[in-house]
Amino acid sequence: MQNIKISSFQFLVLVIFFSIGTSILELPSAIAVDVKQDAWIATIMGTIIGILVIWFFTKIASWFPNLTYVQLNEKILGKWFGKFSSILFVFLSLLYTASLLSKQGLFLASQLFPNTPILVITILMAIILVMGIRLGLETLARSAEILIFIFLFLFIGLVIFIIPEIKVHNLEPFFISKLSTMMKSSIMIAVISSVNAIVLLMIFPALINEYEKGRKSFFLGIIIGGIVIIIITVLCVFVLGSSTTARQIYPSYILARQINIGNFINRIEVIMAALWIICLYFKASIYFYAGTIGLAQIFNLKDYRPMTYPLGIIITVLSIIIAPNFISQAHFDSKTSISLSIVFFILVPLLLTIVYIIRKKQLKKSDVS
Repeated sequence: MQNIKISSFQFLVLVIFFSIGTSILELPSAIAVDVKQDAWIATIMGTIIGILVIWFFTKIASWFPNLTYVQLNEKILGKWFGKFSSILFVFLSLLYTASLLSKQGLFLASQLFPNTPILVITILMAIILVMGIRLGLETLARSAEILIFIFLFLFIGLVIFIIPEIKVHNLEPFFISKLSTMMKSSIMIAVISSVNAIVLLMIFPALINEYEKGRKSFFLGIIIGGIVIIIITVLCVFVLGSSTTARQIYPSYILARQINIGNFINRIEVIMAALWIICLYFKASIYFYAGTIGLAQIFNLKDYRPMTYPLGIIITVLSIIIAPNFISQAHFDSKTSISLSIVFFILVPLLLTIVYIIRKKQLKKSDVS
């Protein structure tokens, strides 16, 4: 598995898709509920916090650039504590894969295929997910490399078409939210787009051709993803207003419905759905890849592929359990997932850092020998 290598540009594309993820469709609503028309300020602050988080992660990755995050855990924390930490990491990666499957099922069943059972949609998505992972990281990265141009073309077209519908007064007044509320929303954005990006340490830097270029790609991908989220959030508030944005489950989807150019170009919300499905697929693939590879490395398996089928069944069942409806999904997103990410994707790496500082000389000696 360690012989797999992808280019820094391919990694950049994967980071962009991961950082945008489901945020392009759902995040404006979650932010507008708390900070109203200041949602655009929260997204900027969240992106800045996210960049700092990525700096922390790249620092961790630089200690042993030939190891994945799971291997790093065992190297620094020791065999048993390291494996325990890695098992938690794998579990969370698979749990978030299941959550994304659930999101996809709920969206498609409610907006595009109302007569199709959610379970059928979820199973189909899980099959495509397993197929992608079995083909390998290089194939996944190459497909992302192609789809990023389609994504950017559709996104830019969507932005241009929505400009005539902008109502500037919807953004006023500024700075009406409390700083504590603003920080809470910013942290939520940072967690979704950047803190959860720790799963990318299963790829970076061990599976990247050039370390330094890969490191720059990590930062650039988070910044580009942040810009896309900022633009979508600003447009939602500009066009729909903060109250309507807060009330909608999928405000960006409703935003795309507002497009009407000469009564000829209209009802093109399917473009927003396509953008969202592309991002969701690659984000879910990265989570699933991290969980599958991580489990293979914990048990010292030579090939991860035999585990993809049982794990695919597990995430399908999990997706139905954790979020069978919109209310359960909203609760999982706003409460459970944020808390789990902060504990296991921030506090555990901080513990890892402390142990590394204490054992640095010993670890370097063992690495040389």
